[in-house]
Amino acid sequence: MSDTSDSESLSGSDAELQEAFSKGLLKPGLNVIDDAPKVFVNDTQGLQDKLSEFKLKLPWIEVLDSINKPAPLAPELAAKILEQEEKQENLRKNNKKLPQISVEDDPVLNDFKRETMFYRQAQATVLSSIPKFKELNIPTKRPEDYFAEMAKSDEHMQKIRQNLMRKQVGQERSEKVKQLRAQRKEGKALQIQTKLKRQQEKKQMLDQVKKVRKGVGKDLEFLNNSKQKGKNVPNKKGQENRKWRDQKFGFGGKKRNSKSNTKESSADLGDYGKAGKNRNNMKGSKGKTQRPGKNRRNKIRNRRK
Repeated sequence: MSDTSDSESLSGSDAELQEAFSKGLLKPGLNVIDDAPKVFVNDTQGLQDKLSEFKLKLPWIEVLDSINKPAPLAPELAAKILEQEEKQENLRKNNKKLPQISVEDDPVLNDFKRETMFYRQAQATVLSSIPKFKELNIPTKRPEDYFAEMAKSDEHMQKIRQNLMRKQVGQERSEKVKQLRAQRKEGKALQIQTKLKRQQEKKQMLDQVKKVRKGVGKDLEFLNNSKQKGKNVPNKKGQENRKWRDQKFGFGGKKRNSKSNTKESSADLGDYGKAGKNRNNMKGSKGKTQRPGKNRRNKIRNRRK
């Protein structure tokens, strides 16, 4: 019964306080809560005792703990640090807007020094741990005939290779398309330039023709220049192809009746006369006389009648 009475009294007091707060009877500053200052105690011995309670006493091979100083700074890293320090100093001297901070307090150089410290610490750890591994007869180098099974199956790796090949082919296609587009743009630009140039030359030539018609100018050399510009100069490759075609197919022209006589060849009797003289001058020739032609034989017969 006492518990129930206490809870009823607390609920009644809360209800009374709520009513008083709603009516505005409660004023701020009446109830002040003072926070006691926290006292921080560096209990080193207590922390060490607590650490010894849950610390597992395992052999070194299970934990691989290594406490050592960082390895000595390599000359290459030292030279790199000095080079960066000189660069930062030169930048500050040349640019006065940069904050004038010492090289040691520079965050950029501090980051680099921090990374070098990690590297030196890891290097020292490796140098101190390898002899311990050798004492425990634990190999630190992988043998040449070591066979390790892959975590992923061959089918999965084949899918990855196919995906990479697709990406590579897609990139090559996109690059080729870009090159073709660029070439087309260049070709269009050249066509436009040549077209404009021809239009300009045509306009200049028409202006000169008009001047000549009006009698202002009498120089007609621009016509010869235009004819020379209009000639197509064959390139070297075209000349070689032309020679090869001439050797294979000849020089073209009329093939039919190519061996028939012409007016000039029939009128030329130089060789015929020489041949006749040679025949008449031949001594001791016993050849048969040439039979006359049909028309001549018919004429001879008609005369005899």
